[in-house]
Amino acid sequence: MAQIDEMVQDFLAQKKIAVVGVSDKRETGCNLAYNKFKENGYRVFAVNPRIAEFNGDPCYPDLASIPEKPDAVFILANPKVTDQIVGQCVDLGIKRVWMHCMMGTKPGLAAGMTSVSRDAVAVCRENGIAVIPGSCPNQFLKPDFGHAMMRGLWRLFGNMKIGN
Repeated sequence: MAQIDEMVQDFLAQKKIAVVGVSDKRETGCNLAYNKFKENGYRVFAVNPRIAEFNGDPCYPDLASIPEKPDAVFILANPKVTDQIVGQCVDLGIKRVWMHCMMGTKPGLAAGMTSVSRDAVAVCRENGIAVIPGSCPNQFLKPDFGHAMMRGLWRLFGNMKIGN
């Protein structure tokens, strides 16, 4: 079991990030992640098939519609959507995926609040895609107090390890 830190550093070293699951209906952790990436100098692409614009930027229905291939994809959506997005990553040759889970890397603890799909994790690994199955970029990218506290708690309780 590896600590998540190396994978996070690799993911955050990328410059073009697709953020899947932004919402125009309410403020979400996905919206916060999109804004955090953007504030920290990343080229960010919003992905949601129901909206054409997010925060004044174009919003794309899928990864193939983005005009330039993202280096990495962050997903905060239903696990069924995660399955579809990972399939798109395979097709497009995207090699880094981060699936959100509020409770670190232990999706069983938050079964109703996770984007992690075990099938999608397996597809990533079978196709040479570096996958972070849980946690949240907001806990690592200049985190606010709450996100820093979550990262510390999940690490303390062993919820920041990635299984093989």
